[in-house]
Amino acid sequence: MTRQDLTLEELLQSEPRYSLQAYLFVRESLEYAHKVMGLGTAIPESAATELEPQKEHHVTAQELCEAARRHALDQYGLMSRIVLKQWGIESTSDIGEVVFNLIRIQVMKKSKRDRRQDFDNVFDFHEAFDKSFRITAPPAADVP
Repeated sequence: MTRQDLTLEELLQSEPRYSLQAYLFVRESLEYAHKVMGLGTAIPESAATELEPQKEHHVTAQELCEAARRHALDQYGLMSRIVLKQWGIESTSDIGEVVFNLIRIQVMKKSKRDRRQDFDNVFDFHEAFDKSFRITAPPAADVP
């Protein structure tokens, strides 16, 4: 086991509100923000210098919450809110708690401007997952 694994294990023992899946989901949501939503893209190599090497741009609390919402809907559809609740995530505030727990064990980073409160009340889970969910039918296949 690596030291990071031990630290995550210690975190899970000291913070029982959130399961391992909650932490993995938030990390996946950050990746979703980068790869799917195009947030936090890297500076092109041509623009990087010795003084300012390539780095990823910062993803805000609001952007990460939106990425988590979209990622959950992509993965779990109408069951998103229920799945997240099983893991201990019932609000955007919980996403913030998970993020700052990951920052504490140095799995994620923050800027000087980031605050835990930035995650509070970004959106209502009931509205975001239940009321706004739409089932769409696939296009009809041509039938001879």
